[in-house]
Amino acid sequence: MTAGPQDGLVAAWWATAVSRVEPGIIELREHPVQDLIGHVTFVETIWLMLRGELPRPEQARLLEAALVAGVDHGPQAPSIAAARMAATCGIGLNSAVATGVNMLGDVHGGAGQQCVQLLSDIVERAGRHDQSREFDSAVTEVVAEWRARSRYLPGFGHRFHPRDPRRDPLLALVDRAVADGLVTGAHLRAARAVEAHLNLGREARKPVPMNIDGATAVIYAELGFAAPLARGLFVLSRSVGILAHAWEETGQGRRNKSPMPPSMVPVHLAAPTPRP
Repeated sequence: MTAGPQDGLVAAWWATAVSRVEPGIIELREHPVQDLIGHVTFVETIWLMLRGELPRPEQARLLEAALVAGVDHGPQAPSIAAARMAATCGIGLNSAVATGVNMLGDVHGGAGQQCVQLLSDIVERAGRHDQSREFDSAVTEVVAEWRARSRYLPGFGHRFHPRDPRRDPLLALVDRAVADGLVTGAHLRAARAVEAHLNLGREARKPVPMNIDGATAVIYAELGFAAPLARGLFVLSRSVGILAHAWEETGQGRRNKSPMPPSMVPVHLAAPTPRP
């Protein structure tokens, strides 16, 4: 059977540079999969699939650090709580994970993307000038513009941690990457300037340090990932924690897990009122 014009239309409709699959052939970004298996890490494959080329080892290590840092934040996180409850409803592990992933929106899970945009706004506003006055003006203006839209500044402050334990090791890795010439450090400088701006004159009040979303946003931005991909990469990272929690929950024997333990459910909600 010969190929007709309709076959060409279908092929063009689904044309992609991401992968090529034909009988006996599987290529990822023009790399035969058999050449990648056993030679390329999962993190390197993520980079390859998103960027079209394999990363340098130093780039892969920096990306991996950000992905490891965002894996889990306990069952109080809405995405993980939802996945654990879903796992008790008989829907299957894949659906439980999907339930958690679908909770990652603008408020819970989107701060990294928003912070990349915030830092990029500052870097672009400051331009190529290194003068402190111009850079400080860019920070002040951009922060004011963002705060005019929302009281929350993405990537800074934390409702649970006085100082996010993931912040310092991540920023230390970026400092090293800047020193080695791997990244420019422009977004790192912007993030630290925002942090200093927010804490100016707060000696007697609770400090507002950078959090995990800010630190990973610095890494993603310094590595050249677009802001929307910061959320996508966070979803990949947090999916690991969601999977682990959902799997643990399936082994605990609960059915229809409620947000509260049964002993805390009000009596009028715990059992139906008997009919007369």
